Amino acid sequence: MSVTALDNTQDPFAALGLSRREEQQGTNDPSELGMGTFLKLMVTQMNNQDPFKPMENGDFLAQIAQFGAVSGLDRLNTQISDLSTSLTSGQALQAGGLVGHEVLVPVDSGYLAPGGSIRGQVELPQSSPEVTLRIHDQAGQLVRELPLGGAPGGPLRFDWDGTDDAGAHLPPGRYRVSVTAVQGESSVDLQTQLFSRVESVSLSAREGLTLNLEGLGPVAFANIQQIF
Repeated sequence: MSVTALDNTQDPFAALGLSRREEQQGTNDPSELGMGTFLKLMVTQMNNQDPFKPMENGDFLAQIAQFGAVSGLDRLNTQISDLSTSLTSGQALQAGGLVGHEVLVPVDSGYLAPGGSIRGQVELPQSSPEVTLRIHDQAGQLVRELPLGGAPGGPLRFDWDGTDDAGAHLPPGRYRVSVTAVQGESSVDLQTQLFSRVESVSLSAREGLTLNLEGLGPVAFANIQQIF
């Protein structure tokens, strides 16, 4: 059996049909294995292999293919991460334009500003002969009950002017809002959606994009129902 030794003085990249440019196109990060380093290791492995058990061409090609697949996945992951960062930053810039605007959020507690009101809406699954709005303070005491009358199915808006049943203005603060509708022979609670003004926008890796609403605090951007 004849064994042909590799010439150590020969450029291993030229022997493999590669140029020095391809050798130098690896990553600048010394912690990562570039194609040039990988091929050097492969040539060293071939120089030191058992001449009676030489590496098969298929094994050599398989290692190159495996390295290429891993490198491709790393590049893909990096590109996806960069794209996600870019999209999030773009979303934050767009959301920054919401400062000062009103948004509609699904909450049951609103903030009554001095001389202001609490506005919102509910979604009626079907028509109702009687819809009632109730306002409770932070102690849970009922401070106002407003009959909204009958309404067809669909969205129904309401506006509480901040006064109690006697017409006196209540102090600023948070108030709980609830709406019930008569459906058949029973009364059902409806999900309230309240308007609030956007004071600022926050962006974090954990919470994502958050709108800071007047009197309500942070609300996830994904929970915003409408923007005005």
